Amino acid sequence: MLLSLASVATLMLSTLLMMAGFGLMNYMLPIRSLAEGWSTLTISVIATGYTFGFTLSCIVTPKLVQRVGHVRVFSALITLLTVSVLLCSLIIEWRAWVLFRGLAGFAIAGSYLIIESWLNERVTNDNRGALFSVYMITCLVGSIGGQYIVPLGDPSGAQLFILCGLIFSLAIFPTALSTAQSPAPIAQARFDLKKLYRRSPVAFIGSLLSGALSGTWGSLGAVYTQNVGMSTAQGATLLSAVLAGGALAQMPIGRISDRVDRRLVMVFCGLFGTLSCLVMAVFSTDNPLPLYIGGFFVGTVLYPVYALNVAHANDLAEPNEYVTISSGIMILYGLGTVSGPLMAGTVMEWAGPKGLLWFLALSFAAYAGYAGWRMTRRPSREGLVGKTDFQSMPIPMQGTDPGHTPNASFGETEPGGPTRS
Repeated sequence: MLLSLASVATLMLSTLLMMAGFGLMNYMLPIRSLAEGWSTLTISVIATGYTFGFTLSCIVTPKLVQRVGHVRVFSALITLLTVSVLLCSLIIEWRAWVLFRGLAGFAIAGSYLIIESWLNERVTNDNRGALFSVYMITCLVGSIGGQYIVPLGDPSGAQLFILCGLIFSLAIFPTALSTAQSPAPIAQARFDLKKLYRRSPVAFIGSLLSGALSGTWGSLGAVYTQNVGMSTAQGATLLSAVLAGGALAQMPIGRISDRVDRRLVMVFCGLFGTLSCLVMAVFSTDNPLPLYIGGFFVGTVLYPVYALNVAHANDLAEPNEYVTISSGIMILYGLGTVSGPLMAGTVMEWAGPKGLLWFLALSFAAYAGYAGWRMTRRPSREGLVGKTDFQSMPIPMQGTDPGHTPNASFGETEPGGPTRS
């Protein structure tokens, strides 16, 4: 285990720095947007630029890596992240920020794919869980650390933007100067949405909804904290509480879903998320502790639902379909992250900041309701064919999310067979 960690130590350091800059950027930019007087709906539109760039990168980055290699593409993408945040400080215009956020989404998605491609080549079946747990912790610590930099500066000035660019630039060095061997060339995956729907309608719809959930919170969570009157430090604590809940709950929820009908776990997660959001909506910021607790509980189900979708779809897939199925889920998740913030932003314009929590509650309820309805349409798979193993997934698709789509576009395989989720 120690030898495995040593082989990816420089990669983990680059990941830590990248996530610190990313956490800083994605908490700082919504606050700056509000300071400029932009509406919640406008901020939601800016967020769609990020998700379009993210989804496009999942298709384009594998081709770039095949052409020039992992290290060069990773260095170029981190440079693009630096450029995107510095441009935001130079040109304060929301239409331009849509483009700049698209550049950031493209860069961060490609970086995730390269990092996880690299990790998958260094792990075995015996240490996979341990190494990816270290990766999850690295992402979590980096994101939280970056968010807590914001209260130390003033988002209305240029200093935090420059600091963020410096942190991104430093993330290049550990990997670029490493003597570790680069991963082998990667394979481009294809996606087939019709096949995914035939295999698992609940994963198809669930992927759209889980993208809407995490994309909405990731894009508008910081806006919510500011509009309800939280300080930047209090907002960072709430965002961190949601992150921590998601990180701690993934494995327990996954292990339970390995033993019972996964759709039953989906129903529970949806209902629990609905209740947690409604409880959060009751409390004010006079005493933020209940909001922190509520945010933690929301996080425990906000992020694991994506991995449940992947696991359930793979339960019903043939071994040669795992990559195709995961790629389809990735595309649907991306569509959800585009549509969710736009709808939630409209609700917040009409109902105020707590409209975000009401939208999340409704999305959780839809997730639970559809999974419950599908249980009446198709019997449980248990007893027919063995399940795949649940794999925890750190997926930071949006700035405050510990959740993106690992390996979906890279066609990665683990020793002895395809990657199972």
